[in-house]
Amino acid sequence: MIFSSITFISIFLPVTFFLQWIVPGIRAKNIILLCASLFFYAYGEPVYVFLMIGSALVNYLSALLIDRAKEKNAKRGILAAAVIINLAVLILFKYVDFIIGLLNGAFHLSIAPTMIPLPLGISFFTFQAMSYVIDVYRGVNKAQPNFGKVLLYISLFPQLIAGPIVKYHDIEKEIDERHAGAEDIHLGLRRFIAGLCKKVLIANTMAVTADALFGAAPSDWNAAVTWIGAVAYLMQIYFDFSGYSDMAIGMGRMFGFHFHENFRYPYISGSVREFWKRWHISMTGWFREYLYFPLGGNRKGRTRTIVNRLIVFVCTGIWHGANLTFLLWGIYHGLLMLLEEVLPFFRKQGGHLKSFLMHVYTLLAVLLGFVVFRADTIREGFLWIGRMFTGFGSNPSAMSLARMQMNPLFLTALAAACIASCPVIEKLRRKKGYEVIADLCSVVGLVACVLSLAGGAYNPFIYFRF
Repeated sequence: MIFSSITFISIFLPVTFFLQWIVPGIRAKNIILLCASLFFYAYGEPVYVFLMIGSALVNYLSALLIDRAKEKNAKRGILAAAVIINLAVLILFKYVDFIIGLLNGAFHLSIAPTMIPLPLGISFFTFQAMSYVIDVYRGVNKAQPNFGKVLLYISLFPQLIAGPIVKYHDIEKEIDERHAGAEDIHLGLRRFIAGLCKKVLIANTMAVTADALFGAAPSDWNAAVTWIGAVAYLMQIYFDFSGYSDMAIGMGRMFGFHFHENFRYPYISGSVREFWKRWHISMTGWFREYLYFPLGGNRKGRTRTIVNRLIVFVCTGIWHGANLTFLLWGIYHGLLMLLEEVLPFFRKQGGHLKSFLMHVYTLLAVLLGFVVFRADTIREGFLWIGRMFTGFGSNPSAMSLARMQMNPLFLTALAAACIASCPVIEKLRRKKGYEVIADLCSVVGLVACVLSLAGGAYNPFIYFRF
């Protein structure tokens, strides 16, 4: 377990910020941030901090060797070795037991699982490390001769555990020279509090309902239970993950780093294609740049384009975890993207009615996909979806369970979630007096979050396990 939220907010973050702020010179600031980042990870993963350092070292040395190699084949060989090592580590810690389970089931074997614990954020820091060495091979940036700077890039605590995935060349200059003025600190802190409110006040409230309903016995699943549970999880996963991204972006800005946006109101999308332009943008961009384009992208004919996109979505599903539900979720979204490209209905322009129907279709498609994503097994996911559309019979225990969830706290959080899922803030930002009101809301939100955290149970971010 990493720091408790209260400890992080009240001790770790302010102490780290203060120390980094008072020391003179960029070198001292980087040392403070590096030590804080390693301590942050080591507190929760005392052994696996060495795995992260080792990953950074392997990719640091690989980049140096690529930079110094003269022949193209030599560079390509070093890159291939680095990618294989990165993927091998990821497979060992994240997928080996899943593979063993598939082999045991398919061939009636009894291979014992390794039961190796999953390191926090391994997918995120591995992808960042891989992007660094690949970009050096491509000539996007030069190899960094200072290992400390590479390690700082990979271990930077604001986005270490759950992203967004940051490319080295995006923050290379800020590692060497950055300045966080009063406005950066002010806006960064406000963004951090906004993300904290998303997580604590909305996502955690939705999680209580989602966990209660998805954890209920199938005999208590009716249409009301399944729809409430599906909507609760739809809101939980968005506000949980986008909340973490907001916190990371805010903390980064407080320290002088500018991370790219990771979410742009995905639930207002009018197609699944648009959804993926707005959802987890850093991961989508990573797969597009380092997998889809190297496979040929859309440059090698229609059939090859379809295959390439399906491969990307299969990998997107697998990236989320070692479970067939994640794999099916990825394939499902890949097929939806394919249908939108092939069917004329999705390609033709339409009026307001079609626009409305497209929004409804997209939200429903995403909702059903997240049901499978949340379920423990594919069978459970399909059963849940079936009850959403057929479970209209009289079931007193199911109705009682559904009514229990419809309490004022849940309804208030759900209303807030629906509003915050839309770009309402973007429109209010242009109104007179917005800054004052935003600052007041931040203070109130921070107090509400602290009170909630002080009296509540630990509820980790969903993407910590990815």
